[in-house]
Amino acid sequence: MNLDESQRKKVTEWIGQGLKLSEIQNRLNSELGARLTYMEVRLLVDDLKLTPKDVERPKPVQSALAASSAPVNSPAQSVPPNPAAPPVSTDQPAAPGGVSVSVDHLAKPGAVVSGKVTFSDGNRADWYLDQAGRLGLAAQQPGYRPPPADLQQFQLALEAELSKLGM
Repeated sequence: MNLDESQRKKVTEWIGQGLKLSEIQNRLNSELGARLTYMEVRLLVDDLKLTPKDVERPKPVQSALAASSAPVNSPAQSVPPNPAAPPVSTDQPAAPGGVSVSVDHLAKPGAVVSGKVTFSDGNRADWYLDQAGRLGLAAQQPGYRPPPADLQQFQLALEAELSKLGM
């Protein structure tokens, strides 16, 4: 369907207002009587050389549970702000009763993100998050299973480290 110049200006105005393509499709139908499919609206916007605005997503608010885990995150285990800097070393055992987590600068093959964890008993493991969102642990000591309380602390510390990186 061909739109006249005034209708094209309306579409340009709606894009400027930040409307999504589906909203523009509905407005074209309701206000201008032009019934277009979503694909036709998409092609129309492309023909007009317009780019829909990306809506900024609100940053997630840290849960009270994550905020209460502040003792878990010590300066020795935080991720460096400079992405060119090497990852934080976990060669030192975690603070008594604590878990330390670091994120690798380059993820291991097959992982979206990976790193190292030191549990409260001093045992270490590599962790990774794969493309399906599954979290995996590979302990350095064969057969090692961390205590359930350490696993909870690990998950909270990992969530905090990844949120620092914007993940």
